[in-house]
Amino acid sequence: MTDQHTVRHPPRTPPVPGPVFTPMAAAASCGGFVLIGALQALYGPAIPALRQDFGLSPSTAGLALSAHFVGGVAGVLLFDRLYGRIGNRRILAASYLLMATGATGFALAPNWPTALTAALLAGLGFGGIDYGLNQLFAVGFGHRSAAMLNILNAHFGIGAILGPALIGAAGADHYPAIFVAFALANLPLLLCLKGVRDKAPNPTDTTATTTTPATPLTRSLTSILTVFVALYVLHVGIEAGVGGWEPTHLETVGYGAGIAATATSAYWLMMTIGRFLVAPLALRFSAPAIITVSCAGMTACLLLAAVPDLAPYAYAGVGLFIAPIFPTGLPWLHRAAPGAARAGALVIAASMIGGVAAGPALGKVIEWSDIRAVPLLLAATSAACLTATLWLIRATRTENAHP
Repeated sequence: MTDQHTVRHPPRTPPVPGPVFTPMAAAASCGGFVLIGALQALYGPAIPALRQDFGLSPSTAGLALSAHFVGGVAGVLLFDRLYGRIGNRRILAASYLLMATGATGFALAPNWPTALTAALLAGLGFGGIDYGLNQLFAVGFGHRSAAMLNILNAHFGIGAILGPALIGAAGADHYPAIFVAFALANLPLLLCLKGVRDKAPNPTDTTATTTTPATPLTRSLTSILTVFVALYVLHVGIEAGVGGWEPTHLETVGYGAGIAATATSAYWLMMTIGRFLVAPLALRFSAPAIITVSCAGMTACLLLAAVPDLAPYAYAGVGLFIAPIFPTGLPWLHRAAPGAARAGALVIAASMIGGVAAGPALGKVIEWSDIRAVPLLLAATSAACLTATLWLIRATRTENAHP
């Protein structure tokens, strides 16, 4: 018989962790994506001044962006190893400091090897921020993660538009001052990191808050990851391919250089707008549905771009449709492969490699065919993206298909 003086306490429940981001930290993260978008876009417009300052050939000057991307891939892989082992704040703080240090070093470099080393260092921080914030946004907002990821990555596009505009306004000769200003802009973001939850959430912990885990029924985890990687490599290859070859294609089919440049700017602008537009749609429609429509629309627009009279408008449509694929696919990946701890790092690193490889690969194919074939070549690649998406839908289908 229980003693009457015994007090029975209700069982203790573990404390519910706070949000991954406070509103201020989320806003600062969007600011960080403006900065990484600007950094990536600053190297190209600075090439004329770099060639003059260091006596470089065009291909040698282009190594700055290559060094940046190599550093970016290394940053993704390095910080993925640290994710969950040290606090999120320290990972992000180290990334911002590396990027600021690298950008300053690039601006003040006395010789070209030092400049390339600095670009590699800046890329290392770039990769850490790109991976770290994408990873945390993918698992940190519950059913709103896809919407928030689209907003986050839309700010990357804002930076990619602003960076060249700053170089254009100040002049390429003043690129060192712009790189230093960019580096200094990283520092206030460090003050907002206290609003980031320090303990890294695991995708498997947050999956339950977004949907019933989409456990593959008939396909192996390796196959699913392979197809996700293919989807990311191919669609980023299209993104870089249009950005790199649209001006040349438009000039080849009869447009002036000014119109071709404006149309290319419109392509990047539509990509940024598309991510803002899809954010509310991501709250109502599943990630597979959004990506399927995106791939189908992208393929149709690339086919239309083969018609000279429609080409500038069709390329703008490509920007609109391609916009949601990268950010919307990450939460889907985490739900489809909740046991794959390195899945996010794998696809983000693969996307960077796709961006680097797209230009030379497409250029080689064009040598075998003709510049007029660019939209058709990209349309075939886009059709492969659509095929990969439909395969993933079948492979990850569950009874609960809500995002």
